[in-house]
Amino acid sequence: MPGTYLPSEYLPVLIFILIAAAFGLGALLLGMIFRPKKPYYEKLMPYESGITPKGEPRYRFSIRFYIIAMLFVVFDVEAIFIYPWAVVFDKIGLYAFIEMVIFIIILRRLHIRLEERGVPVGLK
Repeated sequence: MPGTYLPSEYLPVLIFILIAAAFGLGALLLGMIFRPKKPYYEKLMPYESGITPKGEPRYRFSIRFYIIAMLFVVFDVEAIFIYPWAVVFDKIGLYAFIEMVIFIIILRRLHIRLEERGVPVGLK
């Protein structure tokens, strides 16, 4: 019959997904049923590392904060690419070495350009 074919290799995956979904939903349901439902003032307060909150929670952050956070992600991803490359450096050859040199040059140019614009990026 066309359209009703289910490869038997995918059946264990389907069973695993169903079991995982049932476990997750079951844990949430059991938590809703058995957790204590006694709210009080301290429990309803916003949590800030044990410190009593001061001021409005809707504080505006400077755009500089977000720029620095994005730069952290960019330079962190750089490390993610460089470490595996360094592990297999002796096996990958000259072509991969040249690619990594170009990658590092591009990132260094970005770093220099950011420093020229006054963005603190950490390497002085």
